[in-house]
Amino acid sequence: MLKKLTKDNMHVSNLGWLESRFHFSFADYRNFDNMNFGVLRVLNDDLINAHTGFDTHPHHDMEIISYVVKGEISHKDSMGNEETLRRGEVQYLSAGTGIYHSEHNKGDEELRLLQMWIIPPEKNVTPIYGQERYKEEESKNKLLNIVSSQEGNSKVKIHQDINMYVSQLEDTKSLEFEIEKNRQIYFIQIEGTSNINGIELNHGDAMEVTQENKLDIVAINNSHFLFIEMKEA
Repeated sequence: MLKKLTKDNMHVSNLGWLESRFHFSFADYRNFDNMNFGVLRVLNDDLINAHTGFDTHPHHDMEIISYVVKGEISHKDSMGNEETLRRGEVQYLSAGTGIYHSEHNKGDEELRLLQMWIIPPEKNVTPIYGQERYKEEESKNKLLNIVSSQEGNSKVKIHQDINMYVSQLEDTKSLEFEIEKNRQIYFIQIEGTSNINGIELNHGDAMEVTQENKLDIVAINNSHFLFIEMKEA
């Protein structure tokens, strides 16, 4: 089953310095019929103005993954970590028992960031932080597994049983992904246009994929996408 979610039907929050498209109920968007997709609780597509950002704030019992689309993000947390990440790079934070952090755009251009919150398999795990500076050629016309479970093959490992993939697929190029039984996918078209199992997704659209055994992905126009594979709810 394929359920296309167009960006025009998603809630948009605009705070002046921050414009966000919420895929699920979050902050001022209250929708109890759209709380999550499996263990994916939050997916925010954020545009953050230059020289602004999120001041120090707490998190607990959530696994948070940030994927930079353009610009750069500077992170600082209560465990002493301080990093700046750029396009295609990944930051992850398993908040567990609790952590404080800040995220700022210290650059001169707008920052676009996908922030995803994954429900952990248990509460009160020991907090962990990390980042991975993936190179563009690692996802050019192929799938790159940017996040996995502790048992998976990605350089970035979190506690929950998920896999996260990205690709930057040139026009007319195609990829296939086999979906194991009792697994589902949330697909995000970050940039460009794709055809997914016969359905066109444009910049900012998403798709819920359930009870399917394969993804056939064809790039229509410089397709940059990300998808999260997980157990069926």
